[in-house]
Amino acid sequence: MPVNKDAAGNRSVQAEVEVPGTPEEVWEAIATGRGISSWFVPSKVDERVAGRVTSNFGPGMEAVATVTTWDPPRRFVAMGDDELGPDGPRVATEWIVEARAGGTCVVRVVHSWFTSKDDWDGQFEGHSYGWAAFFRVLRFYLTHFRGQPGVMLQAMGAAPEPKSQAWDAFTSALGVKDVKVGQRVKSAVGAPPLSGVVEWVGAEAWPELIIKLDEPAPGLAHLAPHAMGGPVMLSARYYLYGAQSAVAAPRAEGEWQAWVAQHFPMPAM
Repeated sequence: MPVNKDAAGNRSVQAEVEVPGTPEEVWEAIATGRGISSWFVPSKVDERVAGRVTSNFGPGMEAVATVTTWDPPRRFVAMGDDELGPDGPRVATEWIVEARAGGTCVVRVVHSWFTSKDDWDGQFEGHSYGWAAFFRVLRFYLTHFRGQPGVMLQAMGAAPEPKSQAWDAFTSALGVKDVKVGQRVKSAVGAPPLSGVVEWVGAEAWPELIIKLDEPAPGLAHLAPHAMGGPVMLSARYYLYGAQSAVAAPRAEGEWQAWVAQHFPMPAM
């Protein structure tokens, strides 16, 4: 998704999705720590102007922003704290909820920054594609698990390029290669627990799977490869809901970590 630029040096990228729910229900999902953690990454939100928004992407990968506008259930804006490094421009992230007829809302996220340089354009184009993927998870969360707090777990493996071969190897080992939307799947013997119905299959150029789970607990699995200019990163995220999640999540995370370490180990640093 291209970067929008104007003559003054203002730049932005955006992504949006239509989701089921009232503005209040959708606001709960995108503007509270409990809600965001149920479909994105573990997050905390101090729900007020000058409050802090903290998103945890993994060990040592914490993003912090400060709320500059707070207008529930329609709009909030947060300014990133040194998101692009000490020499980079500051980035404003705007969240907008617009009600539609028929009990749905459009959620839009806009990243804006001011600079005369193109140094960060590629990075933000990648952000917009990343949001499109997470917004698919948000849509299925609001469709199937609206209002339920979730426990998120993640495992990351790696495989040699090209991305298509890495993805084939990953999905074959897991037992979900070449599946179709609506198909019931179950992980292969020896693979981490996974049983459910396929909700989304990405295009060949952007492979991705979203599965509505009934094992290891009710929830969503999001599987995708990420080409990083070296080994291909293979990501598995589970969002688990309900009473079983507190027990199922740490057990599943341990099984995933052991499995990827054996079959798709991360390269030595």
